[in-house]
Amino acid sequence: MHRIVIVGGGAGGLELATRLGNRLGRSGRAQVTLVDRCAVHVWKPLLHEVATGSLDTHAHEIAYAAHSHWNHFNFVHGEMTGVDRDNRCLKVGPLFDSESNDSEVLPPRNLEYDTLVLALGSRTHFFGVPGAEEHAIALDTLQQAERLRKRLLQVCLKKRAHSTNEANEAVDIAIIGGGATGVELAAELRRMEHTLKEFRVLSDTPRGSMRISLLERGGRVLPTLQERVSETTRETLEEMGVAVRVSTTVTRVQPEWVEVEGGASIPADITIWAAGIRAPSVLASLDGLAVNHINQVKVTSSLQSESDSNVYALGDCASCAMTGEAPVPPRAQAAHQQAMFLFKALCARIDGRPIGAFTYKDHGSLVSLGSPTAVGSIAGITSTGKFFVEGFVAKLMYAALYRKHLVAVSGLRRAVFTIAAHGLGRLLTPRVKLH
Repeated sequence: MHRIVIVGGGAGGLELATRLGNRLGRSGRAQVTLVDRCAVHVWKPLLHEVATGSLDTHAHEIAYAAHSHWNHFNFVHGEMTGVDRDNRCLKVGPLFDSESNDSEVLPPRNLEYDTLVLALGSRTHFFGVPGAEEHAIALDTLQQAERLRKRLLQVCLKKRAHSTNEANEAVDIAIIGGGATGVELAAELRRMEHTLKEFRVLSDTPRGSMRISLLERGGRVLPTLQERVSETTRETLEEMGVAVRVSTTVTRVQPEWVEVEGGASIPADITIWAAGIRAPSVLASLDGLAVNHINQVKVTSSLQSESDSNVYALGDCASCAMTGEAPVPPRAQAAHQQAMFLFKALCARIDGRPIGAFTYKDHGSLVSLGSPTAVGSIAGITSTGKFFVEGFVAKLMYAALYRKHLVAVSGLRRAVFTIAAHGLGRLLTPRVKLH
């Protein structure tokens, strides 16, 4: 039986494992195994809502163990530590007790494969900025999002309890990086502020609020999107009271402030790093697999590693050319399209048919700017190939992206019940998680 091992249960990896399990695992044509260091999946574009407490993580988690049982694939809980390509063997490290790293729950394991798919996603790239990794909070994982949420609540409570005047009650937040993550987080924080004041976690005074600074090294926020989208986003953020500073390079991060080029310092009770990505460092030491300067696996047009035709990569951890030398962008829609392609390609591989080549289609991008609105561009018939959308319609389209992900991994019936449960949950709980 053909053995397919997928490493990484993000949007692309989980969708691929689900589709392959239901097609090949159910019929016994292949053994499909998903490996992930976490026990549950949360859609990464939701992490900014987790960080602000406006999303209940338990309601939106997908437990890999249960999901694998329902969809006819195996789940292995652990972190990839290496690959023996000659013997087609994946090395998985030991699993430790979450409360005590000294207690080993599972020993190191080896998984044999015929086809290996790497879908490890990306990690924050700190670019070697002094103090960034030590003092700034990234937003790559569910654990980091929960850490940020708790830190925000603690700082707000501390400021309210110990400040001697209104000027000291404000919470200074610096967000480094004006891409989608930084922009969405800034908008969501401003929405969170109203609820925190309502429940008296944050002082309800004109100056007892959040002072949010969004710092972008480039000339505009959302630099990869259309200029009109960028301009509208900046205007909306500034109307919300977010201080948007473009052409601003961070040179050092300290515990209570951020230094920028030119010597100026920006106060920061909390610093969030949302600038740049790189693939996990483990990919640079996988038995000679070719990677680029940010550890992404170099792949051919069929998403096969340039070094080994039995190894595939998708999503943020793959360096795949879109047109000419331009790479496929690190977006959820790219991971979805690559998962769909690999599902068909691996079925063809097992049947002995040609795999074909992957072609990326840019359907546009949407950015959430809080609960009532969104902004973005989507594919259409115009001179630029896209048309601009904003407001409530854009927000509905943004919300539909998550629903589409749920349908892809859970099926239509289960997704409908899940969405209904999410709606009821929002009616019965506070808008922000306060503990």
